[in-house]
Amino acid sequence: MQIKRFAGLCFALAGACAVAQTPVDVPQWTEENAAPPPAYARDGLIPIEMPYYVSLKIGIDPATLTVGSDGVVRYVVVMRNATGSTNAAYEGILCTTGQVKTYARAGTNGTWVAIKQPEWRDLTDNLPSRHAYAISQQGACDARSSSNREKTLLALKRGRQPYD
Repeated sequence: MQIKRFAGLCFALAGACAVAQTPVDVPQWTEENAAPPPAYARDGLIPIEMPYYVSLKIGIDPATLTVGSDGVVRYVVVMRNATGSTNAAYEGILCTTGQVKTYARAGTNGTWVAIKQPEWRDLTDNLPSRHAYAISQQGACDARSSSNREKTLLALKRGRQPYD
């Protein structure tokens, strides 16, 4: 009797393992069209903690932050140097792949210049400033996913994962 139960259990487990290995169709990810670069403020920014060797003050304009249906967290990051001049970038972070894309840049005069062919880059690339990585670590991404706008803003304001 116990042998029959044991054999039945073995067959059930083998069947469960076979089902668990059935391939699943994963839909192809498609990026939605990014909106044009939004107007941004230079004050009231959410500060982004950067390493001690970065002299720029970096912040996100909270009014510009969106989380798209494609999972991309888009925002305007404002960078201020020691002399007070500012630059900005309209960027998107795809948390699931750990990548960032810059859609447009604005100089001191605030006029946007679109990037002709924006490309996704790894957040950990050796860039002049690793602000996008810091933004992802401080709240834009939660375990390789993006949340909704309100939760993302709260996490960024808390700075729950400070940059090393």
